[in-house]
Amino acid sequence: MAALTGGMLVTGKILAAALQGKKKILLRSSWQTVNIGDIGHTPGVLALLEKHVTEAEVFLWPMDIRFGVAEMMRKRFPKLNLVETSEEKAKAFAECDFLLHGSGPSLVAAKDVAAWKEQTHKPYGIFGITFPGFYGEPTEAQKAALSTNIDLLTHASFCYFRDSPSLDFAKSHGVSSPVMAFGPDGAFAVDLANDPAAKAFMQNNGLESGKFMCAIPRTRFTPYWEIPHKNTPFNPEKAQRNKEMMEHDIGPIREAVIQIVRNTDLKVLVCPEDSTQVKLGKEQIIDKLPDDIKNRVVWKDTYWLTDEAVSTYRHSVGLFGLEMHSPIMCIGNGIPAVVCRYQEQTSKGIMWRDIGLGEWLFDMDKPAEVAHIVPTVMEIAKNPDAAKKKALKAKAYVDQLMAEGIKRTIKS
Repeated sequence: MAALTGGMLVTGKILAAALQGKKKILLRSSWQTVNIGDIGHTPGVLALLEKHVTEAEVFLWPMDIRFGVAEMMRKRFPKLNLVETSEEKAKAFAECDFLLHGSGPSLVAAKDVAAWKEQTHKPYGIFGITFPGFYGEPTEAQKAALSTNIDLLTHASFCYFRDSPSLDFAKSHGVSSPVMAFGPDGAFAVDLANDPAAKAFMQNNGLESGKFMCAIPRTRFTPYWEIPHKNTPFNPEKAQRNKEMMEHDIGPIREAVIQIVRNTDLKVLVCPEDSTQVKLGKEQIIDKLPDDIKNRVVWKDTYWLTDEAVSTYRHSVGLFGLEMHSPIMCIGNGIPAVVCRYQEQTSKGIMWRDIGLGEWLFDMDKPAEVAHIVPTVMEIAKNPDAAKKKALKAKAYVDQLMAEGIKRTIKS
């Protein structure tokens, strides 16, 4: 068990060193609830703080914890202090002595960090972000925001970036925080569990522990306009791009599903990381499978929360697909995981190369790499013990990287 939690332990030591003596920590996190990965950032960091900064009282200032997320986190963290009203925020600003910006696709809460800096003059730190976090060439508005973000990062007590391109970008654009280093996404430390739900789903669908793999589809752009509560207007350009690349991107994932079923005794679970992928999995994988293998492919026909998903992943041989945070949570729990990325994503996928899993990272915009997706997934399916060792080796490499960060943090 120690091998599986090594990365979490080392990461926790970094936080412990950086936050030594802080009695009340305000965690700004929980960006949205439509994606189990965005949900996962927060409980991962909370678990680290609980275990390694034991003297501190932690306050969570969330953007969104609706739709069962608050209940899930209270179950795991019964002493969690939530900051949701303006009065609670004012009190937290007055009483807390450190602001911790959680993991995310960018400096998500830059305005809130700026408000903390200007109103309290107290220290703050940035944990495990991608930077700058926008696609392609920046707009004028993004350029203006970038200047502000560089200043905020420079004045932070520490800045940890979850992928090497982000760290390089920050350095090359003048960020000069006292401590700047690679630091894993908080979701690596997720220890949530909903074993009853996972076991019930598996039993109802004929899935046995160690006898199935998980597959996740994705479009180039998340179609937020399909999610009622997001109130996002339809984007015809993004929708067209999704349509154009649908078969190119999901086709190899579907073919891997087919080959697993035909060449091993494993089943495959087609499951979602965000709520739009429930329908996507049905339409682009399940409905297009050959009839002779459909009885060994299971469709997760509803969205699920992070605890049930992680409990299910723990029973799998491994996971593959076009998402990022389910693989992160798999590796955090010692489960092999393949990441497929593309131009429209930020640089976050490069973290797989950073932690020694470059052979499990594929660029969908490079035909030579796409051709290796199915063979790589099949190698995991046919040699699960070797794949497990590779996943644990990646964890050891994360430990090494973070150990170097400890020394820099303690000296800061």
